[in-house]
Order: sequence, then C-alpha cells, then structure tokens
Amino acid sequence: MRTDSVPTTPAGAAGHRAALVAGAALLLLGAAPACHAGIDHQEVVEYGLIAAEIGGALWEGGDSRLGRTFWRSIDASVAAGLVAQVMKVTFSRVRPRDSGPPPGNPNLWFQGHGNESFPSGEVTEVSSIITPFVLEYGHDHPGVYALELLPIYDAIGRMKQQAHWQTDVLAAYALGTGTAWLIHRSPNSPFILKVMPHAIYVGISKSF
Repeated sequence: MRTDSVPTTPAGAAGHRAALVAGAALLLLGAAPACHAGIDHQEVVEYGLIAAEIGGALWEGGDSRLGRTFWRSIDASVAAGLVAQVMKVTFSRVRPRDSGPPPGNPNLWFQGHGNESFPSGEVTEVSSIITPFVLEYGHDHPGVYALELLPIYDAIGRMKQQAHWQTDVLAAYALGTGTAWLIHRSPNSPFILKVMPHAIYVGISKSF
C-alpha cells in the first residue's frame, strides 16, 4: 500500500466512493462490450479497459488519489505492452492453432515468421490495467479484487480459442501484474503524467 492514501474524512470518504465507482466502471466497460459482441471476443475487454483508463486519467487529472491511480494504470499498460511485444518477437513461439493437429506441439520456440504466442498481449494489458486499482484500493475496499476476474476471463478465453498456451497466459499475467506493482511502488510515478500539459494534469473535470 502506498503512503499517499487520503485520511478518513468526508472528503476522503468521497474519494473512496469514487474509487469504487471507478472500479465498477472498469469492470462494466470490460464485460459489457464482450457480452454485446459475443462472450468469446476477449479483445473487446482489452479495448474497453484501455478506453476506460485513458478516459478516467484525462477526466481526473493527477491531483487526486484516483487520478494518480488511473495514470499509473496507463504507465503500467504501456510499459508491460512494450515488454510483451519484445518478448513475442524474441521467443517467436508458435500458437496452438498453428502447431499441428490437436493437442499441438508447445515446444516450437524461435520459429520466426510472425509467430508471437509468448506471452499473451491481451492478458498482459488487462492485468497491468487493473492491478494499480487493486493495489491502491483493495485493502480498503475488498470488492475491488473482483477486477482480477477480468484477466482470468481473458486468459481462459484466449486458450479456448487456441490463440495461446497456458504458459503464455501465466507469463502474461505475471508480466502485467509485476510491471504494475513496480510502478505502483515507485515514488516517482506516475511517469507519463509528468510530460503532459498542465491542463491534463489538472483534469477535465476540474476545468469546468
């Protein structure tokens, strides 16, 4: 738990309520489009969460606990996504659906030619986006831990589609969560916010 927590005051309580609303919004934005598009369309969860973190960060700015958490979420998803892409190209593992007849061969590493199974980019992104909220608010509001259902749902779906091996999604979950944990622990975070204009730092909600 970071040390920049707000005290238990009426304003702090309002901030806590806002955090719960934000967590619920992230969950709904991730799940509702997936239901609309079909429960097997996990990429919609990823895109919904990316939209939610960017929208929340711009709306809140960096002056509040919630706003800083949104910006740390952006930091984590950008950093983890870049590392995941480098790993995909480096390990060039063949996806299950491209590795021969079922159950396939999980030992086809360094095959080049666009094979990018390890790790799962979607699970990396989803886990890195939700982890800052879990770390920041989970101790005070255990219901926030429900956000962990999103990367689990995404991982199961990706394996069901034969897009990734189990080790792909486990490594992705560890990468996304670990990156977010390191950024959450850093006293210098959020990083991307520091290069944003002052109007962005203040937040759209405070500009009107």
